Amino acid sequence: MRVAVVGAGWAGLAAAVAATQAGHQVQVFEAARTLGGRARALQCHLPDGSPATLDNGQHILIGAYTQTLSLLRELGVNTTQSLHRMPLRVQFPNGQGLRLAARGYPLNLLWGLLTLPGWTPHDKWTLLRAATRWQLQGFVCPPEHTVAQLCHGLSPRAMETLMEPLCVSALNTPSQHASGAVFLRVLRDALLGGPGSSDLLLPRVDLSALFPKAAQRWLEQRGAVLHQGQRISVLHWGAPRSVAQDDGAALPGATGWQVDGASFDAVIWATGPKAAAQAMAAAAAHCPAPLATALDAWATSAQALQFEAITTVYAHAPGARLPAPMLALHSNAEQPAQFVFDRGQLGGPAGLLALVVSASQGDRATVQHQVLAQARTQLADYLQGHTLNAVQTVVERQATFACTPGLRRPAQTIAPGLLACGDYTDGPYPATLEGAVRAGQAAAQWLDVAVGASAPVRSGAALDCDTGVPVRRDPSPT
Repeated sequence: MRVAVVGAGWAGLAAAVAATQAGHQVQVFEAARTLGGRARALQCHLPDGSPATLDNGQHILIGAYTQTLSLLRELGVNTTQSLHRMPLRVQFPNGQGLRLAARGYPLNLLWGLLTLPGWTPHDKWTLLRAATRWQLQGFVCPPEHTVAQLCHGLSPRAMETLMEPLCVSALNTPSQHASGAVFLRVLRDALLGGPGSSDLLLPRVDLSALFPKAAQRWLEQRGAVLHQGQRISVLHWGAPRSVAQDDGAALPGATGWQVDGASFDAVIWATGPKAAAQAMAAAAAHCPAPLATALDAWATSAQALQFEAITTVYAHAPGARLPAPMLALHSNAEQPAQFVFDRGQLGGPAGLLALVVSASQGDRATVQHQVLAQARTQLADYLQGHTLNAVQTVVERQATFACTPGLRRPAQTIAPGLLACGDYTDGPYPATLEGAVRAGQAAAQWLDVAVGASAPVRSGAALDCDTGVPVRRDPSPT
């Protein structure tokens, strides 16, 4: 099939790779001139004028991201060299916090909890009791439960120094609003996924080099076409042709889709939810009634999503070196950053720090000022008297959807031969790199089903309420 993939973020590129592997002819359209979407490299200059490569927000992976790691290896990425693997830790600058041993799964999990520095026996007991309860319940909970409700009974210290940082880093949503069901799914895969599943994987190369550039090379070597700097303005249902009615009479109809005038058997729409909703609403105005209904319904579900921002403040202090490549920070409204990364230990310039504010609120200047003041206070022992200066502050206003309880995410199937993919579409994971990759691969796997079900749509045709695919009816025996 001729397949168009609109959007070349991690989800769109994963979909393009999977569709190419399945033997389809793939064209990728990306409005920006660089690939990678919200996880790509940025070029900047340090305060002394030397060039540096940053990322459009600091991202990490974990060992449980099996699909992402497998895809990277398929593309020829040496994950051992490109990713710094370290045991799970939520360690603060003073040395306190969770720090698992490198070996000994699964006893390292239990030992890490029992030896938490600064925790009282009561703190540890409340966490072990909660963890045992979650495991006995199969790591599932009622869909309406928040993470805060899930963690009821934990001591304040356990909640503040472990569960809240884990929640906001995994779901980018504060615990009082975050989905307990999704959080448990992430915990289950990370803690029970086997040796190394809970490990942190910190990129040693910029995000563009880690995946988008490797995917581009792989796709082009196999005949796929990538159009960069080309924004899609028109999506139309099909190319006109004649189709036979049941009585044999000809009826004007259509099949497939047109993307800016080019015909395709199927389209995978892989932009962000806001742009995708706008595109589907615009396309609905030119579609037959059943299709228009499906596109409008999907657009409404995408527009209903709420979003959380992420702010990454890059700062430089020559000579500074943290005790680990990643540390947790004590955060509150005035000191909003939850984590800091020492990019100098990850292949970047020495002294370059990335301070991350998940579920960020406030304007760029205010957040940057607060974060720099927070770093100078909490990291004073490691700045060695050097001045910490801002390099660049990246604010992604719609970095992730708000992963709230009972959230109904947009379906992947929009209409016959038209699929959506992105970390926001229906799936088990929150808005993460793994969620994006899984969504892209799932969309490619749906291609044959979606197109195979797409007999020409006529006015009055019935659509399946869950998939938006026209319902096939056998001809009447009479």
